[in-house]
Amino acid sequence: MDNIPKVKLGIAAVSRDCFPMSLSENRRKLAAKAYREQYGEIYECNTCIENEVHMRKALEELEEAGCNALVVYLGNFGPETAETLLAKEFNGPVMFAAAAEETMEKLTDDRGDAYCGMLNASYNLKLRNVQVYIPEYPVGTAGEVADMIHEFVPVARAVIGLRNLKIISFGPRPQDFLACNAPIKQLYNLGVEIEENSELDLFESFKAHEDDERIPDVVKDMERELSGGNNKPQILPKLAQYELTLLDWVKKHKGSRDYVAIAGKCWPAFQTQFGFVPCYVNSRLTARGIPVSCEVDIYGALSEYIGTAVSGDTVTLLDINNTVPDDMYVSEIENKYNYSHRDVFMGFHCGNTASGKLSSCEMKNQLIMTRTLPEESTQGTLEGDIIPGDITFYRLQSTADAKLRAYVAQGEVLPVKTRSFGGIGVFAIPEMGRFYRHVLIEKNFPHHGAVTFGHFGKALFEVFKYVGVDTREIDFNQPKGMMYPSENPFV
Repeated sequence: MDNIPKVKLGIAAVSRDCFPMSLSENRRKLAAKAYREQYGEIYECNTCIENEVHMRKALEELEEAGCNALVVYLGNFGPETAETLLAKEFNGPVMFAAAAEETMEKLTDDRGDAYCGMLNASYNLKLRNVQVYIPEYPVGTAGEVADMIHEFVPVARAVIGLRNLKIISFGPRPQDFLACNAPIKQLYNLGVEIEENSELDLFESFKAHEDDERIPDVVKDMERELSGGNNKPQILPKLAQYELTLLDWVKKHKGSRDYVAIAGKCWPAFQTQFGFVPCYVNSRLTARGIPVSCEVDIYGALSEYIGTAVSGDTVTLLDINNTVPDDMYVSEIENKYNYSHRDVFMGFHCGNTASGKLSSCEMKNQLIMTRTLPEESTQGTLEGDIIPGDITFYRLQSTADAKLRAYVAQGEVLPVKTRSFGGIGVFAIPEMGRFYRHVLIEKNFPHHGAVTFGHFGKALFEVFKYVGVDTREIDFNQPKGMMYPSENPFV
């Protein structure tokens, strides 16, 4: 995916002046070697940092090497001032890790005390208001540190992406859709730029692409993708025209930013003026790593982008939509899967989920809209059941009073036929009923949730922490016996 960062890791060892520098240097070499053998390339900073002068020299080396993410490695106790200044001045996400002692035969001259040094480092980082990534247990052998670095990479990728992201939106949220409306102040706090445009701007650009010579090639690509599901061939030229409009807009308007997400309008006037719905085009751009949210959901687009950066894969945005009927639960879920009726629900959107994440797909028209509009103006949905497998449902949101809040819930899509329309699946999340009531409802989250295809809760949680969400405001689906603050103990 071209729309997410490539992480170039650097590792810099630090050493307290009363400890052997060679101990820290040798441990750094072992950790870097272990990472290369297991996961890939990492740049070793030659300067071992003992003081502020070393710190500046190391920064120059890391910058010259093109590193955009850094591991500060305490091979011994470490110099708390120099190492925290390194994290503060490095232009990118930073991880701290520390070396474990290797053997009882080396607990005199070669004892590093990095276990102790991590405490001082964390204290000094807090004093300087420097945010870094610290693994759950940040002290380990060379192989264990390599594993920690590997888990840091998707977090770093998302953080780098956010700091270089522009969200392009078109139009205000639809009437009676205040759930997707949130203050944009927190976007700037995250380092994200926002460009808000009117639907008229988009329509003007769309009209200018009417005879674009690239349209036939895009239509052919759509035909290949849809294959036997190409039920609306007459609408493909217009959809291709719209796709080129968005891609050209992104190219022209991303400005100083490297990465883009889009919050698009899709109703109520879109269908009558453009003559189609944009769902299929949204799915195609999202599959390329350019998430396009529905209904001008700016924080939905933001959430999708974070999931794309973390997973390196296609994501989707769905309504937390409807319950699973009793007869479907009894006949196809009960006694087959370890989920209660309240653990399951249907995630749905009109047709914006990419073809690669559907069991099969067909081009259709938006059924709900045809109740009030001519069918020919509602064509352009990509419909089918979502592929079964592990998922993570999550969202980063600004509250009405501009505070960041998030949730992460891991679960799965069950291999149960939905018998419905749109891009839809039967989702199962442990203790979803309680999560629905005491997080989604209690904390006023909108009905849109982002979905990654796989379990990425650990990385998403760390990303939200890194970008400044108070950990008390990052919710998850709590297991039985772990009560929510608002939960009635007598129920």
